[in-house]
Amino acid sequence: MNTSKKGTVIDVREPFELFMGKIDGSVNIPLGNIPSSLDQLKALPKPLVFVCASGNRSGQAVSYLQNCGWSDVYNGGGWRSYKQQQKAA
Repeated sequence: MNTSKKGTVIDVREPFELFMGKIDGSVNIPLGNIPSSLDQLKALPKPLVFVCASGNRSGQAVSYLQNCGWSDVYNGGGWRSYKQQQKAA
């Protein structure tokens, strides 16, 4: 499993959407699988930054986890925007 030293990027798009591109080192866990993947998420380096195509599904994932009492989870928005921000940093 690829993770970065500064946390983990979780891509919540469906696997068939990854052909458009993805963030190097990101972990793919589709939004619908988030509730059944809590143990996997707990084991990943924090913070967890969620991305998708536009930021909508990643926002839903963050809201779900925050409602479950999680902290250190963030909406990174759309994967392209996130990737561009990382290159500029």
